[in-house]
Amino acid sequence: MPARTNATASTAGVLRPEEFARHVHLERGAAGSAVAPWVENHWALRWSLPEGRHFASEVLPHPTCSLTVEVGSHRRPDLPPGEDVVVTGVCTRRFDVDVRGHGVVLGVRFRPGGLTALTGVGAAGWVDRSVPAREVLPADLVAALADPALVDDPGAWARALEDGLVGLGAGEDPRHAELLEVVGVMLADRSLLTVADVAIRVATTPRSLQRLFTHYVGVGPKWVLARYRMHDVVSELDAGYDGTLTDLAHRYGWYDQAHFTRDFTALVGVSPGRYRARR
Repeated sequence: MPARTNATASTAGVLRPEEFARHVHLERGAAGSAVAPWVENHWALRWSLPEGRHFASEVLPHPTCSLTVEVGSHRRPDLPPGEDVVVTGVCTRRFDVDVRGHGVVLGVRFRPGGLTALTGVGAAGWVDRSVPAREVLPADLVAALADPALVDDPGAWARALEDGLVGLGAGEDPRHAELLEVVGVMLADRSLLTVADVAIRVATTPRSLQRLFTHYVGVGPKWVLARYRMHDVVSELDAGYDGTLTDLAHRYGWYDQAHFTRDFTALVGVSPGRYRARR
């Protein structure tokens, strides 16, 4: 299968990114060519906060799954007990973590639908869940990824993961390739504001898109498109947008200011006006 190099997920979505960077060190690394059809990137988080200090990390959801290993003084409370390597599906709500003490998380972000294309398992069962990776991937691979000595070397950890994924022997999946083409269009073309717009742009039907996204991503194309446009809104605010919020809402597909404010508040946790003032 030829390597895919174009982006199918953004790096947007971290709320208050400057404050996040003061507390948590984030590194991203490119996926190797052998796994590029399924993997977007590797990443690592490291933090060490003094006793009594904490930081509320808030991240808007992406239409992607991840595989992570976490070590440190505090574990996420949603992780399965005794499981260090987990698969986390698409989160439909804001992803919040209370960062305390010290810790390291190594992870890989799959491309939208990438884990389903690799394993043949529909993504719906992982939505809003973190499950033991051994339920999804071979036990020997998961055991290797949990080895503390390997976790101490992020580069070696990433190579071991990639070798394990290649070893699954997944072949070419034309339907997944189709999904990635659609996602790439959604991500790049900010003029697409409805699923009908997307269907026309990629010469298919909304019903076909719904089936495609439900199987590979676990959520529908309307949700994915709405998340990308909300990422665009938040990125504009974080970059210092000083126009009217009404104009910003209209630019990204909300024709009613009250509807925009409700959607923003439900996902981000504060109104767009308060979020901008907080910056």
